[in-house]
Amino acid sequence: MSQTFARMRRLNSRFWTFFVVAGLSWLEVGNVWSAEKSRFGELSDQAKVAYANGKRDEAVTLVTQAIEAEPKNPHGYFVRARFHEESHESAKAISDYDQVLKLDPRLADAWQHRGGEHFKLGHIKESISDFDKFIELMPQQAPYHWQRGISLYYAGRFEDGRKQFESHQTVNPNDVENAVWHFLCVARSASVEKARAALLPIKGDARVPMMEVHALFADKVKPEAVLKAAGAGSPPTLRLNRHLFYANLYLGLYFEVIGDDKQAREHITKAAGEYQTGDYMGDVARVHLQLRWPKEKSSAKENKSP
Repeated sequence: MSQTFARMRRLNSRFWTFFVVAGLSWLEVGNVWSAEKSRFGELSDQAKVAYANGKRDEAVTLVTQAIEAEPKNPHGYFVRARFHEESHESAKAISDYDQVLKLDPRLADAWQHRGGEHFKLGHIKESISDFDKFIELMPQQAPYHWQRGISLYYAGRFEDGRKQFESHQTVNPNDVENAVWHFLCVARSASVEKARAALLPIKGDARVPMMEVHALFADKVKPEAVLKAAGAGSPPTLRLNRHLFYANLYLGLYFEVIGDDKQAREHITKAAGEYQTGDYMGDVARVHLQLRWPKEKSSAKENKSP
């Protein structure tokens, strides 16, 4: 969603970078563990290499052996949790983050990641609790936390969500998605008319078709303009899929907030299934479908990337 915070999270999602920053630093910088190469260190390194080479099952096996070698070292559980997270196995990831936090409850990133995994399973209150703990430990990150704002929306805490998105606007002023989620919170807590009047101004979101999405919520264009912009220029398939994901997600949210349940479900279903992106916003579409229409069978399977 947020271009600023999303870039940071995308970097973290590259496991090599995250492993070095959040994992090896515990061994090399903190001097918590022995500088001598241990069996734990060897197995962790082997797991890292296996994962980088696409051998996820082997990587999990190796890091599990590392955990068995040093069961009180939170690093091993953290690494395995990240493996499970990248493999879209949220329940397993949460279980390992639980262990990390028992051993080191001040590791902010574990709270952040566990909160995200709870959200992916539709555990909205749990996700907020974890995000709140992350912010308690990392207060400077509070304005960047759009994920928390989305969870607040699904928890029905619309005023808190509005404040979160207004805070995010101060650090990322050109994100249409932030403006839309702010709109949704205001519309739910007040009215569509008041939300339209309070729509956050956006000028520089270059992503297709986000400026058309903003114009739609401002009541300046019709829904057809969003789909037209998404397909303009005959982009390559992957790029077109992403454009259509965002078009359908925000058309679905638009139709839902104006009371057109049929079209809302149609577009959200497309975003969650046919155009699923496999990233956090893809999870938002999938979770939205599950929460709003729990009996609806989507082609998007829970926690599975396309």
